[in-house]
Amino acid sequence: MTDIAHLGPVELLTPKGEESLAFFVETMGMEVEHQQGPSTYLRGWGDYQPWSLKLIATDTSGMGVLGLRAASQDALDRRVAAVEASGRGLGWTDGDRGRGRSYRFTDPDGHTFELYYECERYRPPPHLQPALKNVPGRYTGRGCAIKRLDHVNLLAADVRANRDFATERLGYRLYERIQLDDGSEAGAWMSASIAAHELIYTRDALRANGRLHHAAFWVDTREECLRAADIWLDAGVEIEAAPSKHAIAQGFFLYGIEPGGNRVEVTTGGRFVYAPDEPCVVWTEAERAKGQAWGVQTVPSFHTYGTPPVPGR
Repeated sequence: MTDIAHLGPVELLTPKGEESLAFFVETMGMEVEHQQGPSTYLRGWGDYQPWSLKLIATDTSGMGVLGLRAASQDALDRRVAAVEASGRGLGWTDGDRGRGRSYRFTDPDGHTFELYYECERYRPPPHLQPALKNVPGRYTGRGCAIKRLDHVNLLAADVRANRDFATERLGYRLYERIQLDDGSEAGAWMSASIAAHELIYTRDALRANGRLHHAAFWVDTREECLRAADIWLDAGVEIEAAPSKHAIAQGFFLYGIEPGGNRVEVTTGGRFVYAPDEPCVVWTEAERAKGQAWGVQTVPSFHTYGTPPVPGR
């Protein structure tokens, strides 16, 4: 077990606040936990924390702050010390809704994170009380009925520098990566748990900094992922990549663009890594050129699109 317990909540920025909110509530099936000014706090029915997505209406798209929950107060102190030693620390904040004192920092690419330990557990209102006591909330079945936030993929001008920071300063395990013929790294899939990935870095084709590739939300079965594609189709959501299976990490996927411009994934499946000495899987440029697990070619926009958009491109 690492000092990081798991990925925490993520902030998404949107220039189309009302449309994006309708997408996440009606189409994705998330619940509104709280609203404050331009911010709406949302959750999936299986999130144990009060919220996993903070949607912020603003003048651009992309990611705001990505939370990382430490495994204990001591673990938080250790990771803060490691980040401070890197010179990338920004200092302590009071935290956000439902969580305690948090430490803010940036990775080498400029994405903003907050480390925290103290947080509230979700307490459902009467109409969302589940029948079973070992789930945090009721399954509503609305829209895609996503269960929880699963992972976040960040674009980076230099993948290697960011994955070194994540493994050396934060304690992430590197499970898979892509090495191109010129020796550079095009992608790194990391996790703090046995899950196939929680934090991913992929190369920004425009060599920009601090951009988001996608935020992914979990459903329990492939059938739910296929159902999500039909729901998106009827809702007029821009489907970028229809359901299929990744070669890397083996997850089942559906990709689309929400109204504010951010790429969103509905995902399920994927490998679990139980071995404490599991070697990193290295994919070559030729292997990745074969496409996804079943030979489906990766859509070109997957390598070039990110948020916020780069001016003039």
